[in-house]
Amino acid sequence: MEDNFSNYFSETGKVAREYVETRLDLIKLQAAGKLSKALGLFFSLIMAFLLFFFVVVFLGMVVGFWIGEMTNSYTIGFSCAAGFFIVLLALLLLFRKSLIQRPLANLLAAELVEEIEEMDERREEKKAAKQAQND
Repeated sequence: MEDNFSNYFSETGKVAREYVETRLDLIKLQAAGKLSKALGLFFSLIMAFLLFFFVVVFLGMVVGFWIGEMTNSYTIGFSCAAGFFIVLLALLLLFRKSLIQRPLANLLAAELVEEIEEMDERREEKKAAKQAQND
């Protein structure tokens, strides 16, 4: 009788340990999935900004050379291009909330809402599967 109890408790302990280890592995995998999505979004935004930066730099050079050719003075051409970019920077600083901060916040919020909805759907599927097993 005592062997049965000790065997039962040792087996239960093993099963509980395996369950905890499996649960920890699942949590680690879920965290890795969320981290990979966040990093993917981050790096895609960085690449988009870098591409935009290079486009702006080359367009500035084109405008500077074009105005320089028109005025026969590259100094005036590049000064006008620099002035244009200073005005553009001032406008960007003035309207940064509506042009940068709000769209990025909305994008992040949409990603989080999508993740929460996916978690809710998985939870509902698990409940439905459990209920189907019980029936």
